[in-house]
Amino acid sequence: MQQIKDVMKKSEGGVAQKKESLVSNLKTQENNQEIDSGSALQLFLDNILISSIPGIKNSPVLELKTGDSVRDAIHLMHEKNVSGAPITDNTKGSFSDPYIGFIDFASIVLWFFEECENRRRDTGAEEIGNYGVFDMLEHHPHIGQTKIGELAKSFLWNSYFPVHLDETLFHVLLLLSKHRLQVVPVIERTSSKLIGFISQHGVLLLLLQSSGLDWFDSIADKPLSEFRFGNEEHVVHVYGDQSMAEALHVLWKSQNGAVAVTDRKSKRVIGSIRKCDIYLLLENLPCNIKSLTVEEFIHMENDHHKTGSDPTIERDIGALLSAGFLRLKNNFAPRMDSPVTNKKTETLKQAMRNMADTKSSFSFLVDESNHATGMLTLRDMIIHFAPPCIDSSIHGCGFFESALEQTGCHVKNGTIISDN
Repeated sequence: MQQIKDVMKKSEGGVAQKKESLVSNLKTQENNQEIDSGSALQLFLDNILISSIPGIKNSPVLELKTGDSVRDAIHLMHEKNVSGAPITDNTKGSFSDPYIGFIDFASIVLWFFEECENRRRDTGAEEIGNYGVFDMLEHHPHIGQTKIGELAKSFLWNSYFPVHLDETLFHVLLLLSKHRLQVVPVIERTSSKLIGFISQHGVLLLLLQSSGLDWFDSIADKPLSEFRFGNEEHVVHVYGDQSMAEALHVLWKSQNGAVAVTDRKSKRVIGSIRKCDIYLLLENLPCNIKSLTVEEFIHMENDHHKTGSDPTIERDIGALLSAGFLRLKNNFAPRMDSPVTNKKTETLKQAMRNMADTKSSFSFLVDESNHATGMLTLRDMIIHFAPPCIDSSIHGCGFFESALEQTGCHVKNGTIISDN
């Protein structure tokens, strides 16, 4: 065990080089039966410092304030090509950490569409979709001027659980598996300055580097039919001939990152609509989303959107952990009309490789007729390699207190009290 720790300390280079040195020694120790397979994964992740990941410092990081309006947030995130941003509280300075939550671009836009539609139903006003999204923000100022802090009432904030540069990837795995986080923020210990993010996809790639080791293969080589996944028995879907207005409502209600698009006659999967595709509505929206069909939308991706991934990022595991996946215009994601699929007869490792190769955040489980029977997410993959309990040293910073405050509540003697 100490020998492997020494390898991690002495190895030169980034995470890829350290991984190769560690895996080589793990294989040797496994052959000599000097290390139990149950400890190997934790040892592997717990000896790779986050600071050793090349490209981990994504600077500058866009921040949103609780006092920013929905209108300004949508404009700013679209202009800066950012799909998610941490939230700072600009009303109080009582928290040791400046960040109190995280919110993604798609959730803000979906909330805005939903509020506009609710307003139309309640007042009988003109139908949603007669304008482009930016025009709609101007035509509905009472909705567009809603503060980001108020969106906590709609549970649109995500928890903010940061890690420090001198912590390890084992800590990242704990957070991703236990808290349904899409990304883990990375901060400097002395200043709490946010410098970058680690994605679920990056952790998946690192796990796959352990292919060939007994402790990894004993889990990953099992067929998918032996696992239970959160969405394996029910797939949220829309038909290709439905309107985009209907599809956005389904995506909002499902709380999933994607919905399947199926052909009404054959019931076959023909595509998907993901939260990361919502930005296309801001750039290519016709005059009425109620006249735009789902099938038309999934073919809307322009050539400039699919010019290919940056080859320098493709070659570097570390950079892929921290770059690309928080871009609004994501060159990594597969086309909407080319859904990623797997069958239950395939192994967990095959599904992991499929999602890694396609840079997808999910895969539909399909039968022999290409009918969707379930959906796998990156988290579904990661949790099977996570430890059974979470480190008690992990804190949510000011997230919980601020979220309660935004909803008009506070905690007193262990009880949630309403201020109204």
